[in-house]
Amino acid sequence: MSARRIAITMITVLALDIVVRAQSDWMYFGQDQGGTKYSTLAQINTNNVASLRRAWTFHTGDSAGFFESTPIVVDSVVYFGAQNGFYALDAVTGQQIWKFEARQTTRRGVSYWPGDARTPPRIFASTGTKLAALDARSGKPVDAFGEHGFVEMQASMASPPAVYRNLIITPGSAPVVRAWDAKTGSLVWTFHLVAQPGDPAHASWESEAWKTTGGTNVWGLLTVDAQRGILYIPNSIAGNDYVGVERPGNNLYGTSLVAVDANTGKLKWYQQLVRHDIWDYDLAAAPTLYPVKRGNRVTYGVAQINKMGLLFTFDRLTGRPLTDIEDRPVPQSTVPGEKTSPTQPFPFKPPPLARNSITRAELAAVTPELKAYCEGLWDKYGLQDSGPYTPWQLGKDIVLFPGAIGGGNWQGVTFNEKRGLLITNVTNAGQWGHLEKVDPNTLRGRGARDGGAGEAGRGEGAQPARGAGPEADSAGPPAAYRKVTPEGGRFWQAETKYSCAQPPWGELIAVNTATADIAWRVPLGKFDELEAKGIPRTGVPSLGGAISTAGDLVFIGATIDGYFRAFDARNGRELWAEKLAAPAHSIPSTYMGRDGKQYVAVAAGGGGYLNSPRSDELIAWSLP
Repeated sequence: MSARRIAITMITVLALDIVVRAQSDWMYFGQDQGGTKYSTLAQINTNNVASLRRAWTFHTGDSAGFFESTPIVVDSVVYFGAQNGFYALDAVTGQQIWKFEARQTTRRGVSYWPGDARTPPRIFASTGTKLAALDARSGKPVDAFGEHGFVEMQASMASPPAVYRNLIITPGSAPVVRAWDAKTGSLVWTFHLVAQPGDPAHASWESEAWKTTGGTNVWGLLTVDAQRGILYIPNSIAGNDYVGVERPGNNLYGTSLVAVDANTGKLKWYQQLVRHDIWDYDLAAAPTLYPVKRGNRVTYGVAQINKMGLLFTFDRLTGRPLTDIEDRPVPQSTVPGEKTSPTQPFPFKPPPLARNSITRAELAAVTPELKAYCEGLWDKYGLQDSGPYTPWQLGKDIVLFPGAIGGGNWQGVTFNEKRGLLITNVTNAGQWGHLEKVDPNTLRGRGARDGGAGEAGRGEGAQPARGAGPEADSAGPPAAYRKVTPEGGRFWQAETKYSCAQPPWGELIAVNTATADIAWRVPLGKFDELEAKGIPRTGVPSLGGAISTAGDLVFIGATIDGYFRAFDARNGRELWAEKLAAPAHSIPSTYMGRDGKQYVAVAAGGGGYLNSPRSDELIAWSLP
């Protein structure tokens, strides 16, 4: 056989191996590096999904909440993280293979690096502020990486790193994204999320605020176009969540989608989706890469949903919008010293996926009690009709949709390649309150905005403008204002979580990528007690996201009602559901086990910013 023929044969074998692996495994949090959260598996499909049965349940022993880990599955081994350590399980039986004891772990899971001819596969995650490299076979720290398996990052990670070639690219609580050598742990490059002197975007920071303002970190998920070597970064808000007096300007690259060269960390393009953010509208969802087929033309797109529930789509190579974006005038702040942007960007298509305005006439009347509560709250505090980007006011209560949990949140979208659909879940919940001036010396610090920490039901009235959190950022002086909600936390009936806006309160939505039109939308979740009263299909709040498959299925367990569900990807019809011990505020995965069966797995820990019931279960289902 000729050398050329041997080479072609090897390439063919490698290509087939990649296809098989893609169909059998769930190697990255999004299945692929582009965050599609789509599987080509179709053994479980619309015809048989109603027969799904629980195959196994694994208990971590930790029910502290924030069990948001996506199960990574490679060669019939499941890898994931919990608040008490990192695990490897047999993907068919659920039996533990190894556990590495750890605390302050990466909340949303781990990353798998496949290694090479000389280096075995490794699992990457963080414990505290250290990046850890574990041997995938044994779970032991890799002695050759950093200092006996660990590299000090001086920042924590809420989400697992991206993997590109021999680079481990870390998000985190510091205002940088960094790439590390997967073998040695040495630092390869750093990208600054606050535009530095010499960068044209540096002019967006007025009054030298770039030196003292914190924030601009990545607590969400990164994605990579591995073929083209481009990293996509969803960046958070700069500075305080609800006040920007100390940071005049648009504050690039705050609340921006940023594309950089994955090999060097050099900027390629950016799009700022919220200018001078004072609403806690972080970008956190993983950008999702997908092809856009319009006629005979294919464009390579990237989709980014934000907490406003706006779905933006761009050419992933150039950053050019795939649907027109309009800068629309928005209300301006009257807080002394605040300089809000006169306009904000809105895509023409698709329309907003989540509610972004409220009038008194739109208050919920689902039950007489809810109607009386919401109208009473509105009148007692003198609330007024409001639209998108209504600014917080000093001493005057306002209501705003969406609230800090969204809209959209860190779950992002799943791209169903078979149907050409972008599918996501949204919550239609608001927040309300006012700003008040305080002595800056009394503020307790500056914390992360993850999921809307400032209104996480922890006594918001006593919190500063940015509540102290687990990913605290001490850079810069705190603003001398704080946001206060006089009662109830969010704009809903606290004891029931019934929103004060008309239903649906939660939705599952599909967008046609060829036309950017909404293909279908359905209520997501239910309140059993309302169903019993003959009030169906209200939808419920959710945190966590969906996956989709070639079996025309969408799996999701993010809702506070605690059900794990399967929907028909063609029309949004619910096909199957099972009640869990606690909600799955996470993203599931699906894989082919070594026994030839397709499994669907999800972490169901509850808790989190919606204060759901808690559990410690990782669950897998298969067909009988």
